[in-house]
Amino acid sequence: MKKTSWLINAGMVLMLAACGTNKENAAEQETSESEEILPIAVELTVPEKADVNESIVLETIVKQGDDLVDDANEVVYEIWEEGKKEESHKIDSSNEGKGLYKAETAFDHDGKFHIQVHVTARDMHTMPEKVVTVGDGGKSTEGESSENGHQHGHAEGFAMHFMEPDSPEAGKNVELLTHLQMKDKPFEKADVRYEIWKETDEKHEWVDAKEGTNGEYQASFTFRESGTFTIVIHVKDADGLHEHEEKTIIVK
Repeated sequence: MKKTSWLINAGMVLMLAACGTNKENAAEQETSESEEILPIAVELTVPEKADVNESIVLETIVKQGDDLVDDANEVVYEIWEEGKKEESHKIDSSNEGKGLYKAETAFDHDGKFHIQVHVTARDMHTMPEKVVTVGDGGKSTEGESSENGHQHGHAEGFAMHFMEPDSPEAGKNVELLTHLQMKDKPFEKADVRYEIWKETDEKHEWVDAKEGTNGEYQASFTFRESGTFTIVIHVKDADGLHEHEEKTIIVK
């Protein structure tokens, strides 16, 4: 009788322990689900119109949920005249606190100018874009062909940002990273390839990128020697989109 009682008590202890473990697991899962990482939200504010040589203010508010993000890794403004994306230039922002990042710029002639802010914060990246009309707007050249027959500009809503490697060296592995967006959302399931060659070399190397999270496409590459290299990022998808951008890299 005592033996039977001991077995029953032992069984009850095991059942209670298992129940407790299940409750702990359920609580951990509930906590994990409640702590789901929220995406960053970026609000870019620029004037719709400006006069020639007028100084204008570029403002960006970065948030994550209700939290104002003061610790962004990068907030950089990229500016180019319509139809001349390859001639873009970048302006660093100043961190004003309370999630606000500001910069100033001016334009020395009429035209339509694209302003795109590249924000990297809390392991996420986004790059909203707006257009400023300067003076009378000038003559639109968006979509005109370049000398080599390629089209300037991107499909509507498409955005690409190549993270240039920091001081790449010959013989050392380099991470190539590109962020893609479509209509301000991460562009996923794209086919991304890096075409790489040295300016004095006719041989082109091709490297396939692997898709990560939030529209990131990454590949590893080792430059065999120092010099000036060209990298073209080719992007395709199943719906027929085909975009590319050309970058120049100096390898030490």
